[in-house]
Amino acid sequence: MDTVLLHCCCAPCSLSCIEPLRGEGIEPVAFWYNPNIHPWKEYQARRDCLLEYAPTIEMEIRVREDYGLREFVCQVADDIDRRCRYCYENRLEGTAQYAAEHGFSAFTTTLLASVYQDHDGIIQAAERYAAQYGVRFLYRDFRPNFRAGNQRAREMGFYMQKYCGCVFSEADRYAKQIKRDKERFDRTPPA
Repeated sequence: MDTVLLHCCCAPCSLSCIEPLRGEGIEPVAFWYNPNIHPWKEYQARRDCLLEYAPTIEMEIRVREDYGLREFVCQVADDIDRRCRYCYENRLEGTAQYAAEHGFSAFTTTLLASVYQDHDGIIQAAERYAAQYGVRFLYRDFRPNFRAGNQRAREMGFYMQKYCGCVFSEADRYAKQIKRDKERFDRTPPA
């Protein structure tokens, strides 16, 4: 059976990828490298859920521990609206580099499972770093499995995140509520 390094953003998204890969005779080795996830408790919850799940399906997992709040914020502070590009590039470069340094001939990512991500941007970054590090990017469109994978994750009691990962995506999640609160308090006369 062939092996591939599978960059995993979380256990729920991995459910959309692992079985299809195994169905093709490809054994994924999970790779945790997500310095974009903040705050620390969110990072820890996602990492630990994946660490608990992997052994239950006899999947090897590798961890590149890097809680990268400061570096992430420094890299995206001047253009927060385009932070996702840096996020994809950083994680996929780290994955391609790890794959090359540890003898993997190919890598892929669970980011390709989410219907909320920039699919083409992920592919472009992965292909660029595959070429740079001399490893193959194994492209698969895992999105058709996304909803079923999330449903299975809920049934299995996985930690289910509520936003993409960075503090800015968490703020985006609450944007409407923040706007309503601002309007409410702007209308309220001072006491």
